[in-house]
This record gives sequence, C-alpha cells and structure tokens, in this order.
Amino acid sequence: MQVHCVYKTLLYFPNFELHPLLPSEQHQFVGAWTLQGVKCSTGTVTHVDSNASHSYVNIAVLDTLIPVGLAPTTIPHTPKALFCFAHSPSEWHTYTIRVSVGDIPWDEKDFRALAVVLAGISSATLYYQFRDTGKEITWKDFVQRYLGRGMVERLEVVNKQYVRVILVPGAESYVWFNIGSVDTFERNLEAAHHELGLEPSHRAAVMYNSESDGSFMMSMIPTLLLIGFLLFTLRRGPMGGGAGGGRGGPFSMSESTAKMMKDNINTKFKDVAGCEEAKLEILEFVNFLKNPQQYLDLGAKIPKGAVLSGPPGTGKTLLAKATAGEANVPFITVNGSEFLEMFVGVGPARVRDMFAMARKNAPCILFIDEIDAVGRKRGGGNFGGQSEQENTLNQLLVEMDGFNTSTNVVVLAGTNRPDILDPALMRPGRFDRQIYIGPPDIKGRASIFKVHLRPIKLDPAMDKDGLARKMAAATPGFTGADIANVCNEAALIAARHLNPHVEGKHFEQAIDRVIGGLEKKTQVLQPNEKKTVAYHEAGHAIVGWFLQHADPLLKVSIIPRGKGLGYAQYLPKEQYLYTREQLFDRMCMMLGGRVAEHVFFGKITTGAQDDLKKVTQSAYAQIVQFGMSEKVGQVSFDLPRQGEMVMEKPYSEATAELIDQEVRDLVDSAYQRTMELIVDKRECVDMVGKRLLEKEVLDKADMLELLGPRPFEEKSTYEEFVEGTGSFEEDTSLPEGLKDWNQERGDLAEELI
Repeated sequence: MQVHCVYKTLLYFPNFELHPLLPSEQHQFVGAWTLQGVKCSTGTVTHVDSNASHSYVNIAVLDTLIPVGLAPTTIPHTPKALFCFAHSPSEWHTYTIRVSVGDIPWDEKDFRALAVVLAGISSATLYYQFRDTGKEITWKDFVQRYLGRGMVERLEVVNKQYVRVILVPGAESYVWFNIGSVDTFERNLEAAHHELGLEPSHRAAVMYNSESDGSFMMSMIPTLLLIGFLLFTLRRGPMGGGAGGGRGGPFSMSESTAKMMKDNINTKFKDVAGCEEAKLEILEFVNFLKNPQQYLDLGAKIPKGAVLSGPPGTGKTLLAKATAGEANVPFITVNGSEFLEMFVGVGPARVRDMFAMARKNAPCILFIDEIDAVGRKRGGGNFGGQSEQENTLNQLLVEMDGFNTSTNVVVLAGTNRPDILDPALMRPGRFDRQIYIGPPDIKGRASIFKVHLRPIKLDPAMDKDGLARKMAAATPGFTGADIANVCNEAALIAARHLNPHVEGKHFEQAIDRVIGGLEKKTQVLQPNEKKTVAYHEAGHAIVGWFLQHADPLLKVSIIPRGKGLGYAQYLPKEQYLYTREQLFDRMCMMLGGRVAEHVFFGKITTGAQDDLKKVTQSAYAQIVQFGMSEKVGQVSFDLPRQGEMVMEKPYSEATAELIDQEVRDLVDSAYQRTMELIVDKRECVDMVGKRLLEKEVLDKADMLELLGPRPFEEKSTYEEFVEGTGSFEEDTSLPEGLKDWNQERGDLAEELI
C-alpha cells in the first residue's frame, strides 16, 4: 500500500488543527483520542487494530484536497479540521494513522529528550550553585601558614559547623576548616592570637553566617526522581503505553488478584471421596444453581456461603473445585493472603473488585482459600498491618451483606483455623453453613484409594477393591492428600525399578516413605550406635507387644529414615474416645526405647528426644485439657498451639506449679512401669535386638516367630475394622431431591464395572 501523506499534530491541546504535510516528509500522527468507525462526508474512517498503547486507524477518502468531517460525539478531543493531501482527485487512497491512547499526547522520543534535558539543567544548576572552590585545611595549617603570616583578612563561621578563612587580596580566594563548636573555636583562636603576640587591632575579624548548603535540594532529589518515575510510568502505562492503571501496571495494585476459570474445570464430584456428608451439603448449592425452582416453590433461599474447615489435605479446595465443575458456572478463586499488601487501602479495594467480578459473571462460585489470613478476629489494637487487616475484613463483611439471594453467587471459604475467624463473618446471612471436613475413616480411605487407583497401571491379577481396602487398613490417620501421595509414590517406585505394573509391595514401600521419610541405606553408623538403635527400637516393640492398650505393631526397622535412625510402625485403632489407662499405656510404649537403653547399656542417649516430646505433650494434655488429675481437678484449659506465643496463662502460678508437679509424677510413674516391664521381658528385648542387627527390618510375622501370639485381641484387616458398622462400603446414598445426581452416579458405576 502506497502512503501519500502522514499527518502530525502541531499543538497538544483539546482543540487544535491538523495541517497537511508534503508526501516526502515522513512524520507520525500522534493524538490523544481514539478514532473508531467514524463516518466522514466523503469517506470512511475504520478502526483496524488496537492494543494498550496505540490504535491504528485506516482513513479511506477521496484523493483530493478537501476537509473530512469528524463527528464530535464520537471523538473526546475534536480537532477543528482535518485536511487530506493527494496528487489525483480521481482515485481512492488509504492512509494509515497511528493514534496514541492516553491523556498525555507526547511522543516517546520527545518524552525521553525532555527528561534528559531537565536532568541536565538540574544537575548543572546544582553544580554551579553549590560548588565549593575552597580548600580544606587543618587548624595547625591555619595558625602556621595563614594566621601567623598575616594572610587572613577575616573569618566567617558558617552555620556553626566550619570556618571560612577569607584571605588578603592576591592570595587564594579562601580556605576552610571544620570546628567542633563555636566556643572551642573562640578559645583556641584567642590562645593563638596571644601566642603569636597579635595586638587586638591587628587581629582578624570574626563574622557569623547562616547559609544554605544545598542539603534541602539534595534531599529532594530522590523524591523528585520518584515523582518523575511515576509520571513516566503513568505515561507509558502497562505494556509500554497508554494511561496507567491497567492490569499489571503500578496503579493496578488495587485490582483483585482473583483468577477465574470457566471452561477448564475438569474436577467433578466423582473425584471427591471420603467426605460424603460434606459433599451432600455442597451438592445443595450446585443443585440450587441448576434447579432453583425446586427450592423457590417452597419459599427456600439459596445459602449465601459456606466455610469449609478441617486439617490440611482433607479436600476443602478439591471440593470447591468440584462444585464449580459440576455447576458449569465460572469459578473465581483467590487466596486470603493476596488481599493484604504493604500499601494501605489495597485490601479493601481488592475485595470490592473481586465481588464486582463475581456479580458480573453471576451465576458463579467464589472461593476464598485460607480465609483466616483476612478474616481473623478483630482486636483492640489498630497498629500497622493489623489495622489494614481489619479494614479488609470490614469491607468483606459489607460486600457479603450486599449480596442478595437473587444474585446467584455462592461464596465458599476454606480454612484450617475456624477458631480464629471473626464471629461477624460466621453469622447466618454471610456464611450460613460451617462444614467440617476431617480426616476420613477407614471406609472413606478405601473410597479415596479407589479414586486415586484409577489412573494407576496395576497388575491385572490384582483386585483393585481388595487393594484399596488393604491400603485403607494400613494407613490410619491419612488424609486425602496423603493417600494421593502414597499412590503417586508407588507408581514412581515401580517406574524406578522398570516394573511393568505397580504391585502391592510398591504401595507398602510408598507408605514407609510417606510415614518415615527417605530411606538412607548409605548412612554410616558406628557399630555401637547401630546396636543402641536396635535395642532402642526393640524396647518400643516389646512394650507395645505386652501392653493391652498399645497399638498393634506392623514393622520395626533400624534403617535410617528422614531424621530418625530407626522407627517402629504401629496400626492405631479407629478410635475417638480414650480412657486414662489407654493413654497411660501409650506413654509407656513411647518410653520403651529410653528404658531399654538404660537397662542394657547403663546410659542414655539423645535418640529418645522425639519420644520424650510426645510423652510430655500427652501428659500435659491429660492434666490440663482432659481433667484426668485428681489434684488439679475436673478443669480444662487450652494448651498453646505449636509456634504460638502465650503472654499469660489462664490459671494462677500455684495451679501452674501443681500442673507441672502432676505431669512430672505421671511421667515418672509411666517410666517406672516401663522399667519393670523391660526388666521382666529382658530376654525378649535381647532376642528382638539381635534379630534386628541381623535383618535390619522385622515385620509382624517375624515378631510372631520370636514372641508368639500377642496376649491380647487385636484387629488388623479391613473386614475386622468395619465389622458391626452395618456395611463394608461408605454410604453414598443421596436424598430423593438429588435424584439426578443418583442417576449420574449409577451411570459412572456402570462405566467402572
């Protein structure tokens, strides 16, 4: 395309004229408005391309020298006239104009040139105004070289900091020296005059001046540079041009960092298992978004929101994603910590922007993860970040009050600490439902294993349901995230050894990896250290074997894993209530290693540090929280969480001393009982210790061979654990009002079969 002429603005004002230039002059048209679809009397102005910095506009006009009328209603800054230059009036030509988007119609080169010129002028002014042509001297030089030779015309004390020595004509212009104080200078000068024998009439006059040394201007330079940088950034805006304030620019800090997912949510409710009760609560939100009339006919209103609480890894975020995936609505997610920044006012602004985004995309689901970062209880002090956090919380409360049931925006929140959330945030009308998602029971773990075993390439001869049940029985206390990690680790171990399928032994190794940490076969232990570790672990195993309420032993090993030099793996019961006797037996089991060291070697080591920590925590919990001490009484106090600082205890010093004494007596009693058991079963400990030194790893079959059957009844299989619960599988039935979900679940079951 041949361009006959390009135009350039001559005046940068709202009203100005555009004059034609000759074709040979290569200039660029830069303006502060946007031309889009403007109809001309003799041609058409059509928008071609646009980005954050410029808009490119094609102007098709008759090839003649005629004015082109532009509609004032479509152009913010309307030029008075626009003339086109051409050679021949018989042809149409297209002219490409580059129109700058922004409020400051400067060309980038002009802006840089102006900045350089201003910087040069400022530097030159400061240099010539505040330059110092004098020479610094010492007091000794002043007395000997200038005062003693009669070269001093007068002395000027400047700002009580230094003395400017004005010399007689013909000498240097001046010299100067620093002074500590005016009084000291005057005393020293009087002494010098007396020493030199100068008469008062021949002494130099002393004057006192106050001058600006340019420090104020120098201190303003960083501020001016910052202002200049902000103006330059405002001029360029995001992506190098346009007005500031776009996403990603320095003025976009108030914009919400929430991310919206519309079509790429592949998580469904079939991917969530082990929390059927919580899933049922969330299903109602989705069913309301899909079938609102079913509820409106009965006068029901959709709950505004729900808080998903529970330990880490239990599936709170996964359940929220599945909710969005099933509802087929936009899913907006944000982390609670992203509201708070170093700038005041950013948090409330981001909250407003996030809820505006939610209303714009309604119906949708808004998920705030880790809401405790912004929803913490308000206190009496308003200092720094605390005040900003409270302002953000207040804005969140206001926005949630502004929602109505017809908005069809569901707000979900996830937290590990519901106890620290502000009560105003948890009241009905904001978060109507509080849904606790705890660690799954054995049936829930089996369901979760089935979900995560779907993509795993198992041995064809292996029963997937049987494997899921076996692994569920071997992983008490595991969360959904732990189970997903076990399945992935098993696949990694199989791939590491080039196995064609993932087998049961790989899952057992993966469980050991998750529980105990990385196996360190190459870690070098001295023979005496290895023997100490073997008898330490043997002590744990023997005490647990012969105590009724101790957990059944699965495996004991002296191969270093993680930070430990050995470990004993037990199978805790699916139990929610504990008696004092059960907790006492567990304390004895944890002290078995320390007692075995003392009995067999006559000394103790640092290897029992973790055991002692657990024993101490258990003892304090029994005395302080569970009221299991007769002297302290039936009272319960909160123990500080790990990492929390406690300024004052909720009980007196006398009670604190009594608690400490009761804890010490309880631990001593457990230690004495463990000592008696180890001494009584000394031969058994010795057998297990020697076998550990030979094999390094002992499982339950080895223990049965050495010790015989355990003298107490115990459960170890999935069927034994679920016996008496009514069914072998997790109850996944749904109410009649959710029959559509029942149908989808039935179809899924048929596909799996």
